[in-house]
Amino acid sequence: MDWKVFLDTAPSGGMTYLGWLISGLFWTLAVSAFAWVIAFSLGSLIGVMRTTPIRAARAIGTVYVEIFRNIPLLVQMFLWYFVVPEILPTVVGDWLKQTLPYLFTLPFAAQFSLFEFLAAVLCLGLYTASRVAEQVRSGIESLPRGQTNAGLAMGLTLPQVYRHVTLPMSFRIIIPPMTSEFLTIFKNSSTALTIGVLELTAQSRQISEYTFKTFEAFAAATLIYIVITMTVIFLMRALERRVAVPGYIAPTSH
Repeated sequence: MDWKVFLDTAPSGGMTYLGWLISGLFWTLAVSAFAWVIAFSLGSLIGVMRTTPIRAARAIGTVYVEIFRNIPLLVQMFLWYFVVPEILPTVVGDWLKQTLPYLFTLPFAAQFSLFEFLAAVLCLGLYTASRVAEQVRSGIESLPRGQTNAGLAMGLTLPQVYRHVTLPMSFRIIIPPMTSEFLTIFKNSSTALTIGVLELTAQSRQISEYTFKTFEAFAAATLIYIVITMTVIFLMRALERRVAVPGYIAPTSH
């Protein structure tokens, strides 16, 4: 094994192979973070819609979840990148594919089309939102019905009950499964390489192709993934213990 290969100068980009890995990690985190904002925000809204007494809202939420959850992620990635620009008006589609400015340049970051980045973020965000919605729905439905009735009896409107009673409790309950969803979106970001996003897995593959050091390239990527996931797990377990409701939600002991 030759780990010194990461200090060699890469044939393009003016960086070392280690720089390629750092660049890939940067875009992996960027795609995951932006996609998670979409997934958490939209997923929470859809999850609430699926528990309201309003039939139309429940129907819309159910349709969304069933569509996005049951289409393979890779297929959705290709749909966003190859199909969506073609079904938009020609001017808009051409602008997305050809005119959209390139991402800002960073000294350690590979450069690629902003459209590729946006397609990956939207795909991962909307797909994961369907999974987050189910976690939010489960958390809300696990609460005693008496809490909602008590809030309504106190004169709160239904939106106020969700805001002040239902959601604060349900979000505390679903911290463990939400942690899994965040880790899933982080790992699923590797599918973005199929549309040209140079994230961590894509950069590892490039290093392997240029240097023939396949073991070193993917071993380094694996270690980075492990460090990130273990850090997230540690932080979320600490958060779970901190927000646990005494006598109602038992904090994890491991």
